[in-house]
Amino acid sequence: MTKRIAIIGAGTAGLHLGLLLRQHDIPVTIITDRKPADMASGRLLNTVAHHHVTLAREKALGIDHWPAEEYGYFGHDHYVGGPQPMQFWGSFSQPSRAVDYRIYLPQLMNDFVERGGDIRYQQVTESQVSDLSREFDLIVVGTGKGVFGQMFKHITELSPYEKPQRALCVGLYKGVAPTQPRSTAMSSAPGQGELIAIPTLTFSGMSTALLMENVHGGDLEVLARLNYEADPNAFLDTLLAKLEKHHPTVYERIDQNVFDLCQPLDILQGGVVPTVRQPYTELANGRFAIAVGDVQSVVDPVVGQGANMASYSAWVLGHAIINEAVYDKRFCEKVERERQDRILAASKWTNAMLAPPSEAFLSLLAAMEQNQDIRDEFTENFSFPERQWDRLASDERIHAWLAEAGAFSQESVPQSQMA
Repeated sequence: MTKRIAIIGAGTAGLHLGLLLRQHDIPVTIITDRKPADMASGRLLNTVAHHHVTLAREKALGIDHWPAEEYGYFGHDHYVGGPQPMQFWGSFSQPSRAVDYRIYLPQLMNDFVERGGDIRYQQVTESQVSDLSREFDLIVVGTGKGVFGQMFKHITELSPYEKPQRALCVGLYKGVAPTQPRSTAMSSAPGQGELIAIPTLTFSGMSTALLMENVHGGDLEVLARLNYEADPNAFLDTLLAKLEKHHPTVYERIDQNVFDLCQPLDILQGGVVPTVRQPYTELANGRFAIAVGDVQSVVDPVVGQGANMASYSAWVLGHAIINEAVYDKRFCEKVERERQDRILAASKWTNAMLAPPSEAFLSLLAAMEQNQDIRDEFTENFSFPERQWDRLASDERIHAWLAEAGAFSQESVPQSQMA
């Protein structure tokens, strides 16, 4: 029996799934309203890091065009501000890598077409979903735009926030010196927000993505509203002043003579509402649509899980499609059981990082400053969010981790760090 699969959306999930299915000669049609040339010439799409489990999938798909040994980074350089700042390094077992998605996605779209995949460039309306369900055996939805966000019901108990928890200001910059060894800086300004500085390959070569997660009502929130295009100098002067005050370890790496966006369109501002939706839905004719990527779980980018979860979700679904012939409710249930632990762990861990830290978590930070094994495990678990959530899901679990590692208890944390 010939399997006919439609994928709506040409993001990480849709393209990884499409390429996997083409490896097994399964006919696949990707439907998107964005052409590769339009992506390449447009505004910055995001700042995304792929961790080594995702890079391993890329190697298996034959799309490792940007080897991590050359373009990647090898750990996290943590800074926690406050009256008694903390700074420590955590290592990966294997490197992560970030590539501008205006380069990454068009390349994968070309790979998909070269391997026999079909791409239709069109917008899909609600009425056309029924037509597609008659043409294809299974519809995979990887975009939450338009009608598709409403197709999959919002799960209230897994979506604790009704509005963005951070005012985001994201850009690709030149003039930021790399660390040695190359790393992502993860800087936290208590009560003000977080900064993730990611080494990123863009059109002009290696750059630095500054992903600023600014607390609403705080001193940094203005960065999400300032208009770079209206007054670049005012924007950059304000940004530099805020970095010096709140994220000094990144500020120290900046050459102010050349510091600027790599291109005028290399900036995004706004916010993300973390949302988990039902993973599949039954259509009017009895066939099913199944969610991947952001339509399944939207996470704030504070711990960089979105694209990695999209790839993982697509990988699990793809192997199920390869191995099974009937795409009914039972099929959808089995796929979801296999995907849900990692995806929900990533969502819960991310949401926890947006809330004020508990005393137990502050104890963990203090322990990481002293204990290399703890900080390496914490860093490595960015590839395995279910393992991270096993450690962080409750204060009891954090204290058990500290006890296992022979680390000190919360009483050792300076009270000033808990403000």
